Amino acid sequence: MAGHSKWANIKRQKARVDAVKGKVFAKMSREIIVAARQGGDPAGNFQLRTAIDKAKAAGVPNDNIDRAIAKGSGNLGADDNYEAIRYEGYGPGGVAILIEALTDNRNRTAADLRAAFSKSNGNLGETGCVGWMFEQKGVVTITHPGDEEALLEAALEGGAETYDLTTVLGRRDEEILAVDLFCDPVDLEALDTSLKAQGLTVHQTELRWIPSNTIAVDDPDQARLLVKLMDALEDLDDVQSVTANFDMAEEMMADMAA
Repeated sequence: MAGHSKWANIKRQKARVDAVKGKVFAKMSREIIVAARQGGDPAGNFQLRTAIDKAKAAGVPNDNIDRAIAKGSGNLGADDNYEAIRYEGYGPGGVAILIEALTDNRNRTAADLRAAFSKSNGNLGETGCVGWMFEQKGVVTITHPGDEEALLEAALEGGAETYDLTTVLGRRDEEILAVDLFCDPVDLEALDTSLKAQGLTVHQTELRWIPSNTIAVDDPDQARLLVKLMDALEDLDDVQSVTANFDMAEEMMADMAA
């Protein structure tokens, strides 16, 4: 959607600030703990492997990663009873919002989400109220894609369905040309493996919710409330990801997030 890449980069910049406070480290550790329950060897556990790659890209120290793997594998005592829950709601102007959380206390998480929504003229809805507006896709992000024809050939061979040009932030916050390759979620591991085998630089591999329709946001007051809500939701410890179906000009989005 328009402005999506800008929003993603704003979130990455914010993540680096949060990392200093340990917020990102905690979120990544939870993801690793849950993934490690299916086996502590990354070579045989794709979910764990991608969680570790994401944590390393965010700067999580190896000691933290190792402890999370040990905890999830049961080698460091019983792990916290985290469970994955999807929440749904409406932001200002009827914007659909999908939230993925890892929590050990459903009541606490729901109360925190409800409070965040209410402060920005939104509301937490029932399961299924907006989920039908999103489709889950596997996404592999390639940096320095090189020749487009060669990339497309490699993508099709690996099972990709579509692609989008985008940018990602480098270590010095410079924008780097990248390509998002989309596939059926069940084909994500095969696509990731195929692209790496062909020597392409995989920046990130993840499951992502894609909105089937978007709502244009051009009113500054609504935009301000929406960005405030997105920030508040992403700041919650239990929240792993937030996806919304708004369409906002990049300039307005940057102004609101500044």
